Amino acid sequence: MLWESVKLALRTVQRNVLRSILTLLGIVIGVASVIALVTIGQGATDKVTSDLSKLGSNILLVRPGGGALGPPGGNDSRSFTERDVNDLRDIPGIRAMSGSARSTKTVIFEGSGQSVEVTGAEPGYFETLDWAFTAGGPFSDSDNRGGETHCVVGQTVVNNIIRRDPAVGETIRVDGVPCEVVGVLAVKGNSAFGQDQDLTVIMPLRTFQRRVAGNTRISVITISVATPQDIQDVQAAVADSLRDTRKLPPNVPDDFTVRDMTEMAQALSSTTAVMTGLLGAVAAVSLLVGGIGIMNIMLVSVAERTREIGIRLAIGALGGQVLTQFLVEAIVLCLIGGLIGATLGAAIAFAGSTALGIPFSFDAGVAVLAVAFSGLIGVVFGYFPARRAASLDPIEALRHE
Repeated sequence: MLWESVKLALRTVQRNVLRSILTLLGIVIGVASVIALVTIGQGATDKVTSDLSKLGSNILLVRPGGGALGPPGGNDSRSFTERDVNDLRDIPGIRAMSGSARSTKTVIFEGSGQSVEVTGAEPGYFETLDWAFTAGGPFSDSDNRGGETHCVVGQTVVNNIIRRDPAVGETIRVDGVPCEVVGVLAVKGNSAFGQDQDLTVIMPLRTFQRRVAGNTRISVITISVATPQDIQDVQAAVADSLRDTRKLPPNVPDDFTVRDMTEMAQALSSTTAVMTGLLGAVAAVSLLVGGIGIMNIMLVSVAERTREIGIRLAIGALGGQVLTQFLVEAIVLCLIGGLIGATLGAAIAFAGSTALGIPFSFDAGVAVLAVAFSGLIGVVFGYFPARRAASLDPIEALRHE
């Protein structure tokens, strides 16, 4: 009986193709919107997590001031000193660390130039941030102590400015200062904040301070903790050490921030997940609108087929059989719309993910749930018209013109 009702429903759809298409639009748009938005949102979450993981493992970022996520903007009195950095080196649990400062400067090679983020750092900077090399290697401690004009460049600098392979051994000019390239970094891509991490030049901290920045300011201390279990202990020890070296009284708040990048990654991932859920919920509203359209069309169908219903009831069909027929028609319409919407939503999500440069994180479970929900819409909004058809009086239905 149920299969016969399904076949009858499909024949009804074929007989009224245009009306069926218009009826399905609400369901198609609703399901497609839910799947596209959830998939793109999940892709954005995955990209944020991936980008933050590129910064390195078990990272603590120490900055002067209140701790905004952007570039530090403190003055000399708030910046870290060499003593601040050196006093942290004896803290147990630290795998590697480096004080650093940065500034945007013009980098030139044989007449080709571009503005590049130039970083002055200690050799431990590369180990701290898990930087790999495709050519050459990092500068040494003696390079840093002696203020040698050596530098390491990112792949974008090689592609856009140096344009030679190998770039190691070439001499670039950083804000007018000649600097020999001793290493080329492996590609890391864009950061979680949209910055090209490969558009960078890294030189010894003392060289940067003396010849590029013109001051001894250290704006960031980057620390890599040996194990995740040590992060909280190291974070507390770093805070205590800096309070001591900066001579902060007990009643004075920290004039620096020690930020755990793992917590930041979790916070950003949670935020994007919440936004994805909200967008999915908004898109789901259109499914309800589509359900109302289904109910309207089914009511029209009952009115048009009143005489047919009367004949069926007069020759012995039960009210439950009539109810099942119209309910199945509503469910079939919604499921067809759901399947079309799922396909369309996946296509839109793929196109959107490609355009935005984020992973295509299609979740089959979400698609199945959206299609199942569209079937539920058919049950809920198809029941009233089906019930109305089943409750028709056979004699009155046969008189209907």
